[in-house]
Amino acid sequence: MTTKYTEVHPRFKINGISCNAAELREIGYCLIKEGEAFEIPFGDFLLDWLNDKPTISVKTSGSTGKPKTVILQKDHMINSALATAEFFNLEEGDTVLHCLPASYIAGKMMLVRAIVLGLRLDYVEPTSTPLVSVTKSYKFGAMVPLQLENSLDKIEQINTLIVGGAPISEQLKDKIQLLNNEIYETYGMTETVSHIAIRKLSQNRNNKEHDFVLLPNISIQSDDRGCLVIDAPMLSEETIVTNDLVQISNEKEFKWLGRYDNIINSGGVKLIPEEIESKLASYISSRFFVKGMPDDALGEKLVLFVEGNGIDKSILEDLKSSGTLENFEIPKELVNIPKFAETGNGKLDRKKTLKLITT
Repeated sequence: MTTKYTEVHPRFKINGISCNAAELREIGYCLIKEGEAFEIPFGDFLLDWLNDKPTISVKTSGSTGKPKTVILQKDHMINSALATAEFFNLEEGDTVLHCLPASYIAGKMMLVRAIVLGLRLDYVEPTSTPLVSVTKSYKFGAMVPLQLENSLDKIEQINTLIVGGAPISEQLKDKIQLLNNEIYETYGMTETVSHIAIRKLSQNRNNKEHDFVLLPNISIQSDDRGCLVIDAPMLSEETIVTNDLVQISNEKEFKWLGRYDNIINSGGVKLIPEEIESKLASYISSRFFVKGMPDDALGEKLVLFVEGNGIDKSILEDLKSSGTLENFEIPKELVNIPKFAETGNGKLDRKKTLKLITT
């Protein structure tokens, strides 16, 4: 019996090859048996997607908590693909570049969009410099911030780019303002089947801090902690309660403030690390983050962790005189770490990074 999960749009192509469902399954088998290491998850997902089961298992990245397995409805994944197509005006035959790991939801959804919408998808190895050998131009693509940072000289080969998976630095936002293509930051998670909200970053110099705008058929509210609660019946059978602190502007827009589980209580003052990191961004070009560490007097003291060895502790004195931060937002200590730890799909792993200095 044929189900819609085993149907492949007649205009779909993968690396220039047109194929029906049976041929795409064969491609999946070949990728598993004979493909490079990064291609094996592609093959695994293709076989999982093209079977008759209505659900699929997806692992979370672990960037905001312990990695876990989430069971998603394939119907919901199709609905997500259709919502993205509506928002970005994607049509059958459009070209898309896939340069994300297929092990996680963002990479899986790039494949689903192509199969369902009839897109011509090319995939390359998901490295930190994915456009090095790419010569073609594409209508649509997706990256993490590090990939965008390393691809600025060629990024206009992708007409519309979505970027997610980690916060985007202020320096990177500045660098993309004069580009001629359209670049959007996404908000979402595995449980929401990729992104549920978008905000434009490029060509937006005067309003870089504008709100995220919801995709169709999604409503939001905040709970008593100030965290986002998502009702997306087309994507999830249950209401999703997040740990993301938000400021809701109206029924369709919100501003992301940070993670509730990252809040630092320093001497009775509650600090949101992400807000402080945004203010620090203009002073530090390397990757960095702030964290509350145990302190006898304050309970937790604010510590700045910087990747590499080039930041001098005198920056803390500069911050005091700059007026950029409130007194209680100025880090009490600076720690340089040669190399930050990362999750499997390239996101900064704060917990593992901290273990590097305690082991």
